[in-house]
Amino acid sequence: MTADKPLVICIAGPTAVGKTDLAIDLLESFSSEIPLGIISVDSALVYRGMNIGTAKPDAETLARAPHRLIDIRDPWESYSAGDFCKDVVHEIREMTAAGITPLLVGGTMMYFHSLQTGLAELPEADPKLRAAIDAEAAELGWPALHDELKREDPESAARIQPGDAQRIQRALEVYRITGEPISRLQKDTRPPLAAEYINIGLMPADRSVLHERIARRFDLMLKAGFEEEVRSLLAMPQMSADAVSLRAVGYRQMVEHLEGSTDSETMRENAIVATRRLAKRQLTWLRSMAGMQQLEAESAGRLATARRIIVKAMTKTD
Repeated sequence: MTADKPLVICIAGPTAVGKTDLAIDLLESFSSEIPLGIISVDSALVYRGMNIGTAKPDAETLARAPHRLIDIRDPWESYSAGDFCKDVVHEIREMTAAGITPLLVGGTMMYFHSLQTGLAELPEADPKLRAAIDAEAAELGWPALHDELKREDPESAARIQPGDAQRIQRALEVYRITGEPISRLQKDTRPPLAAEYINIGLMPADRSVLHERIARRFDLMLKAGFEEEVRSLLAMPQMSADAVSLRAVGYRQMVEHLEGSTDSETMRENAIVATRRLAKRQLTWLRSMAGMQQLEAESAGRLATARRIIVKAMTKTD
């Protein structure tokens, strides 16, 4: 570990697995030995006003364990992996200059991947082109645009779901601007920060237990006023139902319900199923991350194990 190559601890895992709890336990456990600082790695927690549906840490938790990169965008604004890399590099450098070891925590695997392996030089978003793609999707459906992506960029199409509007839109946008598949451009990357990464993956020992936690957590969100939260977001003058922020799992299904497409029970079931699918994708990403050290989420000794992993890595880099 040097000033030019700082040590960065990363705790990644599927939604609802307990990442925040472990991060706070580590923060407090190391408080007298090594100052740690938490940085959120979550594409939904960046948005102000999106609290219940994102399971955002409450004010008491944030006072106890401050998180950086939470509440940094309005919900009608966009936020990309490129934005995250720029912001997180700034936070890491600021922390390490102050003698604080960054503790990155979250479930947006693309953000972890982009930070550690780099991002391609891709064209900026083109609002007019995006509007045109959205209009095509409204007429033909996203699966039809996914079929177009299969023809132009089969590699990207193979890893993007037919209903993943945001990623289909971006892949087609890049292809139409550059004439090159985004999958080819993404292979020419360089990490935005040289660092020593400790990758800890919080993994469920039993997938069914995670599924139960996902369902229970969503029911708690509903009781806490999730529907009212989404109504308030949609009532904002700058907001629209197709805002990037509202494509987040749970929000998308609630918007469909409020638009009259589904009843409340169907909305609940759709949101839980979509969250389980998200968790499955997150687990696939986790297993592909370099140097990933898996930690059983339900283990009583997970804090002690995580501490040993971190201490060992710090000893090697000193």
